Amino acid sequence: MRRRILPLPPMADSRMHTTSSTTQPAAIAFPHEAWPGPGEAVAVASGVYWLRMPLPFVLNHINLWLLADGDGWTIVDSGVDTAQIRDLWQQLHAAAMGGRPVRRLIVTHFHPDHFGLAAWLVEHFGCELWMTAPEFHMAEHAIADDSFDTDGSRLAFFRHHGLRGERLKALQSWGGTYRRAISGLPVGFSPLQDGAVLAIGGRDWRVITGQGHSPDHATLHCPELDLLISGDHILPAITPHIGVWHFEPDADPIRLYLASLERFAGLPATTLVLPAHGLPFTGLQPRLEALARHHAERFELLLSSCAEPRTAADVLASMFRRRLNPHQLYFAMSEAIAHLNYLLCGGQLVRERDQGGTLRFHRP
Repeated sequence: MRRRILPLPPMADSRMHTTSSTTQPAAIAFPHEAWPGPGEAVAVASGVYWLRMPLPFVLNHINLWLLADGDGWTIVDSGVDTAQIRDLWQQLHAAAMGGRPVRRLIVTHFHPDHFGLAAWLVEHFGCELWMTAPEFHMAEHAIADDSFDTDGSRLAFFRHHGLRGERLKALQSWGGTYRRAISGLPVGFSPLQDGAVLAIGGRDWRVITGQGHSPDHATLHCPELDLLISGDHILPAITPHIGVWHFEPDADPIRLYLASLERFAGLPATTLVLPAHGLPFTGLQPRLEALARHHAERFELLLSSCAEPRTAADVLASMFRRRLNPHQLYFAMSEAIAHLNYLLCGGQLVRERDQGGTLRFHRP
């Protein structure tokens, strides 16, 4: 499919009008087969442009979005804080964005690839920061509690869930990664709430929040354009990470996540979904079904594994059939605990603690 690349034309009031179809697509499809290069912006709808920034992780990119907003811009998500991405933003603003003012930055959630450059962008462009209050406050918490060297609570949490020896020791070097990936904490923010309607570029964008991947992840739906900016909440090919952490050890985030997916089921079948990772896609309802099915399969796997008492560390090999580096191990443990907690809260597993504090799960 041919793509349109910035530099952009002058601001205009022209709009793309779409019609909804009652036909449900059988599977997801990718109408934009090529992604933007460094410093490029690809038009995906009238006044909506797709940027792609590098990430220094196994997941090596993030999609960001530019929304034409009067004589300026609204940015959705920021990228991590690296010199390369700061330079790319300055190049984009000078060329593709025509030097026009940035009115606001909307951050979907607190994770560093989405929030990392928020403080720098707010200061550099003099724009407002908009995000949900739970996400902003979780960023505050992550900055304050970003080390394994304070009270040892994170390592103790994983040790109670069966992680031992070299695998546990490997996590000691993992602390500090959040602070290194962000440019700081902005002084303040304008709070977003579920159901709020934002006027951007003469169009209405409704905020739909979802829980599980993060406390109160914001997505943006524009009925006029038939678009959903989904962030990490709904991705086309991978499932968002959903984990349990040491500061809320009995949380049940997968139940929250699955419940929040229902908020999107009624959107039109023609909706173009703009995710944070991967390609824009259509086929929202089949993707929602696939996400729910993925977790159901994990639950069945764990129920089979826990015929005898098992720790979270014990079930890692069946859930993740690859060698895990310390970064991946950290998230894999939290995800295994989240699935076990779901089954525990639903009464399908019970949990016992031995005299040494180790937690094991098994079928009742």
